Amino acid sequence: MPRTTTTSTRTTSTRRTLATGAALAAAISLTVGAPHAGAAPTASTATAGSTATAATAVPMNYAVNVAKANRGQTLKAERAVTAAGGTVVQSWAEIGVVVAQSADPAFAERLRADKAVESVGATRTAAVTSTDPTWGVSDPLRPGEPGRRDARTLAERADRSQDLEAATTAVPDPREGEQWDLRAIGADAAHQVTDGSRDVLVAVLDSGIEGDHPDLAPNVDAAASASCLSGVPDSSYAAWQPTTSDHGTHVAGTIAAARNGVGIVGVAPGVRMSAVKVVNDDGFIFAEAAICGFMHAAATGADITNNSYYIDPWQFWCDDDADQRAVKTAVQRAVEHTRAKGIANVAAAGNSNVDLANKTVDTSSPNDSTPVSRPIGNDCLDIPAEIDGVVTVASTDASGARSSFSNYGDGVIDVAAPGRSILSTTLRGGYGLKSGTSMASPHAAGVLALMKSAHPELSGAQLVERLEQQATDVPCPATAQQCTGTAERNGFFGEGLVDAAAAVR
Repeated sequence: MPRTTTTSTRTTSTRRTLATGAALAAAISLTVGAPHAGAAPTASTATAGSTATAATAVPMNYAVNVAKANRGQTLKAERAVTAAGGTVVQSWAEIGVVVAQSADPAFAERLRADKAVESVGATRTAAVTSTDPTWGVSDPLRPGEPGRRDARTLAERADRSQDLEAATTAVPDPREGEQWDLRAIGADAAHQVTDGSRDVLVAVLDSGIEGDHPDLAPNVDAAASASCLSGVPDSSYAAWQPTTSDHGTHVAGTIAAARNGVGIVGVAPGVRMSAVKVVNDDGFIFAEAAICGFMHAAATGADITNNSYYIDPWQFWCDDDADQRAVKTAVQRAVEHTRAKGIANVAAAGNSNVDLANKTVDTSSPNDSTPVSRPIGNDCLDIPAEIDGVVTVASTDASGARSSFSNYGDGVIDVAAPGRSILSTTLRGGYGLKSGTSMASPHAAGVLALMKSAHPELSGAQLVERLEQQATDVPCPATAQQCTGTAERNGFFGEGLVDAAAAVR
């Protein structure tokens, strides 16, 4: 979810709007307020370091990690879930993860004793209510089921038109002159080479994309879009449309608003996007939705994913808690699966002005019940931003300085990109300004999309390596004592400001 800096919503725009986790990376919106994380009914009062399971019989959701990721062991884990008093919401045999639901307080303890299971963890601290999208969902694997689509089957249905001509033929869109951010990263120069290829697909894991927005409709691939709120992909059009938040629509415009004589242009206005809805109506992004989102992106042939959020309800997921450790493992498996499929993943760093390289305390979690103050160390991760291989993006403003809300950290931040006062698309065909690392991350995703367009032979890992190598070095400000590192790589800007012009050379 986006998190914004000035609001306390949950994204990665400023503190918690969509990028924060319950919040996406909370985006600071100058038009519409950042998504608000609603408090769900609690199953019990959470204690520090515990992902609460209730002492009373209320439904809870769990991530179940199979000891060995294959179909046979996953089917055994499903049977163990049933035997332990639960139901299977969704199974991902490719990564050995089962999402389960149970109202039995002893469910997790009972399941941990099964040999087919490596770990089990509650995905939230609040009870699952009857209005929750996962309520009563059941989609287990079947013994004769041929296996889930795991290639570009859906994406291959999409129109494969020719790459756009080099931008000597391109005419600026009406509000392109207001987009300082494009000039800051050299996107205007990159567009003289290419606007991007229709063969490139960016999966936008967020609050949905307004499919009929005149600046987005040309580039939204409906065949590859879906809602993952139930933990199971739902590709119906209505399912992946925005409901309570314009965060995903704003992020999508930055990535690939079309060059069509309307409004603005994105960093890569010629590529396709899929809307993968992972933010529920209360602004929360729970692990079951995020895992589904990564798996759906891989199944539909995405080349890049953008993740302007952190996974709720914990701002930092810690290994010293069995529940948090298990959920973190499940998400890591999903991310690793996408990397094995050649996908480059990008995520917002967050909007709490926290040094991610020197964590000490978390006072904002869990955000679905009663937050507690707990000491934390560097093994406690903001996910997905701090998962290995994910590009962690910090925010800059028009002067090139680090945005005051942006998280930082030497060795954690990979690159920086514009994230304050970003003009992009909003609901009902509109346009507006938002701020947050939620807005920075899609700039990096757009640069990767241009790079993939110009160099289709590059794998996801190669794209990421080149993105970091080509970034423009930005040294620490002389007066910023909390910025550590070198001019080539430091805690404020990582490897530097992303460079769209270099990406297409």
